[in-house]
Amino acid sequence: MTHASGGHEDGHLESVVLYALQALPSMGSAAVEAHIAACAECRQELQALRPVVGAFASWPTDVLRPATSLWNRLAQRIADETGRAPMPSTPRRSAEPDWFDAAPGIACTLLATDTENNRVSMLVRLAPGTDYPPHRHAGIEELHLLDGELVVDDKTLYPGDYLRSEPDTVDRRVWSQTGCTCVLMTSIDDVII
Repeated sequence: MTHASGGHEDGHLESVVLYALQALPSMGSAAVEAHIAACAECRQELQALRPVVGAFASWPTDVLRPATSLWNRLAQRIADETGRAPMPSTPRRSAEPDWFDAAPGIACTLLATDTENNRVSMLVRLAPGTDYPPHRHAGIEELHLLDGELVVDDKTLYPGDYLRSEPDTVDRRVWSQTGCTCVLMTSIDDVII
């Protein structure tokens, strides 16, 4: 991918790629986000990169983030060539949470629990060809699809799609032919039917 316009700086594409991979130091992310918000070309590049990055969803994040020593050497080399101060490395994130099998073909990892409101946020992975059991929503359910395709009753969702379900509604068939990963925020009182 290359930028067509002659006035666009070459470093912007590299920053967008690093941003898409979540491999920028936290201090650099805000500046890149601001640039992407103001630059149609970089927004288009980011959109083109999302499916590629989505294919990495099951990879550990440290595969995409260079070791601190490598980052420091690379940052110094870039600083020497550009005359700018080197970007500091980011501290390593803690290990990813453990996934647990909720049912055959369905794995979850808990992100947060709100016991006061009986809500939970989690990542959910469905293996290819898996059905999620029919269920009634005890509260608002919000689903954001990150990877793969998911069919909820008569709606097919693709990466980036969002689905909100109201309390007391029923999902009769939830399944994925391709397998998928989603962020799910729902009530802990949902009822399998």
